[in-house]
Amino acid sequence: MNPTSSPDVDVDLALSTAQLKGAARIAPDERVRLLALARTALGAAQAGRAALLLAEMGRLAPADAEVALLCGVALRHEQRLAEAAQVFARARAAGAADPRLIEGLAQTRYELGQPAAALFGEALHVAPDNLDVAKNHAAALAAEGDAPAAEALLTSALATNPGWIDGHKALATLHWTRGDPARFADSYAAAVQAEPANADLWLAWFRALAQTRDWAGAGAVLDQAERALGASPALLVSRLFIASESGDAAGAARLLEQTAGIEGETINLCRVRHHLRQGRQAEAESVCLRYLLTPSATLFWPYLSLAWRLAQDPRHLWLDRPDVSIQPHEVELSTAELAELAEVLRALHVMERPYVEQSVRGGTQTDRSVILRHEPIIARARTAWLEAIRRYIADLPPFEQGHPLLGCPRGELLIEGSWSVRLLRQGYNVPHNHPMGWLSTAWYVALPGPDQLGPAPAGHIAFGTPPEELGLDLPAYCTIEPRIGRTAIFPSTMWHRTMPFDDGERLVIALDVRRPRH
Repeated sequence: MNPTSSPDVDVDLALSTAQLKGAARIAPDERVRLLALARTALGAAQAGRAALLLAEMGRLAPADAEVALLCGVALRHEQRLAEAAQVFARARAAGAADPRLIEGLAQTRYELGQPAAALFGEALHVAPDNLDVAKNHAAALAAEGDAPAAEALLTSALATNPGWIDGHKALATLHWTRGDPARFADSYAAAVQAEPANADLWLAWFRALAQTRDWAGAGAVLDQAERALGASPALLVSRLFIASESGDAAGAARLLEQTAGIEGETINLCRVRHHLRQGRQAEAESVCLRYLLTPSATLFWPYLSLAWRLAQDPRHLWLDRPDVSIQPHEVELSTAELAELAEVLRALHVMERPYVEQSVRGGTQTDRSVILRHEPIIARARTAWLEAIRRYIADLPPFEQGHPLLGCPRGELLIEGSWSVRLLRQGYNVPHNHPMGWLSTAWYVALPGPDQLGPAPAGHIAFGTPPEELGLDLPAYCTIEPRIGRTAIFPSTMWHRTMPFDDGERLVIALDVRRPRH
């Protein structure tokens, strides 16, 4: 039984599903009750049981759009995307006319890596003011090789909706990854002229430039914003971010005094990073500890590890557990299957440069969740990879309340995100962590030959190395040597990086396992 469900719901789901198997139709009142039961099950993390019930309802009422939509949602919760797409498609074929079915089918096909632009276009025709559909339509167009049409669509939508921040982000990403960094954030400039009082828009423009470490450009945006809006705490915090991250220690210290009364996740991360740079580990620790019982805990655990290591506090070993939490495992896929997987992955690396916010240097990264795609070799790879991850979980120490790795329930295994990284000569990943995940893993699919890689630790993944911009003298806990077919598994809160190599291609798939629900 799921810990968040109730015995009554479990029994009702089982009985109702069984009764439907012998039914010829569903009475209207019973339909209402069953839909409510399915929604309750979804809210109780019982998506699989809800999907069984809704599948029986769909068999009896194939054109019922509400049943199909809810069944598709349940299957998507379970990450059974191919089945969800079939449910949406069957309901449309049976005559269900709800436009949400078109959108659901389009989105699911897009996530499967199948053509979806035409479906998104159909959905946008039905709901031309739906900006989420417009953004997803643009993403599908770009994925299918029509970047000019994607750019035109976003540009047109932004012309009539200048405050649409998600649209600006999508257009900026399109420009950046397609090799046009000079004008990647130009849309913001026109938008703030149209909506000069929109503080969120000014801050989004600032963040776009700050991500590229264009400190002069980001500072100029803040100057313009202050002339348009007047002084504000948000602008002051943004100035602190620039001072801290650009190496202006005196300016950061002055701004920290000015912002002493301001609280929030962003400013406290600034404080932690500044304290670590200045060798004030106790102050960094104090800020981090305040967040450990909040939803933001995973942002602060990695910095707490650094503070404890710098202070030679043995609690860093309690937290990081490097001897048991960092492990290589072999994924049981044949040499021929790995070669087939490599060919599929190479075809997905179509961007000219990596996402601006990602850690990749000297290579590219794919979009969407690669391991959920439709190709049969990827489905086989997913099964084998998840089995290796289950072996890692089975070997973990017992449950330990309050620990970011060991304090989570075990059993559920869903993917938070997955991607492929293709690095070429001297490529690497800068130190980073994955605050959205519970476990992270990198699986080596293709590697340079021994004569190309270079001497160890070239091409290795190193654990525990802090971000270089913090200037901290902390060595790696360990490295894992890359081998084709091997996956490195570790806590998502663990700092990690990959080391440059001399020549050739280093092709991996990475994924984050979703943090299990309590």
